[in-house]
Amino acid sequence: MDSHTKLFGVIGDPIRHSKSPIMLNRAFRESGVNGVYAAFHVEPGRLEQAIAGVRGLGYRGLNVTIPHKVEVMKYLDEISEGAKAAGAVNTIVNEDGRLIGYNTDGIGYVRSLKEEVEPDLAGKTIVVLGAGGAARGILWALAQERPAAIIIANRTEARAAELAASFPAGLRISALPWSELRGAVAEADVVINTTSVGMSPNVDDLPLDPAWLKPGAVASDLIYNPLKTAFLARAEERGCRAHGGLGMFIYQGAYAFEYWTGRPAPVAAMREVVLASFKQT
Repeated sequence: MDSHTKLFGVIGDPIRHSKSPIMLNRAFRESGVNGVYAAFHVEPGRLEQAIAGVRGLGYRGLNVTIPHKVEVMKYLDEISEGAKAAGAVNTIVNEDGRLIGYNTDGIGYVRSLKEEVEPDLAGKTIVVLGAGGAARGILWALAQERPAAIIIANRTEARAAELAASFPAGLRISALPWSELRGAVAEADVVINTTSVGMSPNVDDLPLDPAWLKPGAVASDLIYNPLKTAFLARAEERGCRAHGGLGMFIYQGAYAFEYWTGRPAPVAAMREVVLASFKQT
C-alpha cells in the first residue's frame, strides 16, 4: 500500500463470514491493480454515515450485502437500470465523487449459468423456485436472454404472483401455483432454486423432488455451501446437468471488479482462492 492505493470494501451485518476480501484482493494482485479491499461491519443505523465515509475518503468502490442492499439506494446519486429492476444495489462505483449503484448478482448468475452449463438460454423454459430478494435480480437478468417463458413458483403463492406482476408483460415472467409445480418442472429446460432450502447445516433438505426433472435439463442452485447440494446431486443421478451457486458469487465479484477497474476480471484466480478457502474451513 502507498499513497496511490485505491480503496475498496464490502459492508454488511454480519460480515465476518464474507469471502469477498480474499477473492478481490487476489484479483487486484493478479491484475497488477494497486488496490486493497476490506470488510466493514456496518449496522443498519450507521449506513448513512458509512456511505458519507466512502465519499469523504474517496473510496473507489464498495460492495453491499445483507441487510443494506435496498436501504443504500437512497444515499446514492444514480442507480443503473439493472439495479432498479432488481430493486437492490450490491455494487457502488465512485466516479469522481458521484456514487453509482449497480446490481451484479443477476448478471453474475446468468454469466455463470451460460459459461458453465447452458450457453444459449434463448427459447428455453425456465422455472424459478422462490420469490425472495435473490430471485428478483436473477429474473431480470434471465429475461434479457430471450427465454420462451420464466415461471416463478413459491410456497406463498401470493408472493410469486406479486413478483411476476412487477415486471413488464413483454418479459414473459409469470407465476404458478405450487400445486402445479410438478408438471411445470417436467417440461422445464432449466430449474433454479433461489431459496435457502438445502443450505448448510440442513444439507439433506430438498426444494422439490428431483425425480420431477426431465433428463438433460439444467438443475441450478444459488447455494454454494455445500458446493454441491443434495438437490444437485440427486438431479445428476437423474441425468441432469448440475450448476452450483459458487459461480454466481465469483461472477458478481468479477463484474464489480470490471466496473471499478475497466479491466477483465481474472476469474480463474478468483475461483481458485475461494475454493482454497473452503478447504481450510
